[in-house]
Amino acid sequence: MKYIDMHCDTVMLLYRKAADNRNMYEQNDLMIDFRRMQAGDALAQWFAVFLPPEKGIAARNIYPVGDDEKYIAATRKIIMDNVAAHDDVIRMACTAEDIEHNLADGRMSAVLTMEDGRAVLGKLENIRRFYDMGFRACSLTWNAHNCFGAPNSSDPEIMNEGLTEFGKDGVRYMQELGMLVDVSHLSDGGFRDVADICIKPFVATHSNARALCPHQRNLTDEQIRILADAGGVTGMNFYPSFLNADMSAGYADAAVIAKHARHIVNTGGIAVCGIGTDFDGFEGKNEIMSSDRMPLLIDALKAEHFTEDEIEKIFWKNVLRVMRDAIK
Repeated sequence: MKYIDMHCDTVMLLYRKAADNRNMYEQNDLMIDFRRMQAGDALAQWFAVFLPPEKGIAARNIYPVGDDEKYIAATRKIIMDNVAAHDDVIRMACTAEDIEHNLADGRMSAVLTMEDGRAVLGKLENIRRFYDMGFRACSLTWNAHNCFGAPNSSDPEIMNEGLTEFGKDGVRYMQELGMLVDVSHLSDGGFRDVADICIKPFVATHSNARALCPHQRNLTDEQIRILADAGGVTGMNFYPSFLNADMSAGYADAAVIAKHARHIVNTGGIAVCGIGTDFDGFEGKNEIMSSDRMPLLIDALKAEHFTEDEIEKIFWKNVLRVMRDAIK
């Protein structure tokens, strides 16, 4: 069965490698490559350009970042060059129509997204510039404050903070342009502001149900219903810390992902549930550790009594609909 995965961090890890070792086609030591995407029957993979924090990841020299602009250009080039080199199996896509055209030509699709809107620097013209570069979704924050607002946090005061005034203007402008607003990593207060502002669907590219796993990165039942009412989708994240009731557990299987799907669908309806694996961006082990193992989720969803039609909606139809409704 075809699938659309709304989030992976594969390009971030490829950036670490030597320039002559960034092939996304041959099997590599990461969770995603084009061959395993084919084996898993991928329709489209959203490749995130994640901006490593100046403190923490980048400070430990794990990801050698010079400045955001150079980093964005370099990581974008990794995607574009690899896709261009393997035009026989995959092509870039900005819209739902692009994905459908690529499918008709026998190709998978790669969609460019950004994780952490800090590089916008409080300027609407930068949103436009990133849109013109092909980015079609942007998570407003990662795990720190930026020009858009506050991140998810274990601190209730931070978690309650909303968008900045620029953040509100930026969300309106993203909707006008046709760039998807992504609330994964955003504070609860920011989520409320996004929901109040958006007239087109918005998404949580890689977030689960907080009722089943109490991590603040996940969505509350109220948020799931609000997202559903807005016509949006949340992509189920495969990170064990975002799946298990015991967040310290380092392993998750396909069955627990399916339980999140059941809870999300029971709460907000079938149209709000999608996939956002977070491949190459999570620690620990999952039964589904690479794109070729995605069929295991089909079996787990069937065990949760989802029908074939419902599984198709979760696997790709819901996300394609949101792209058609909100992306230009």
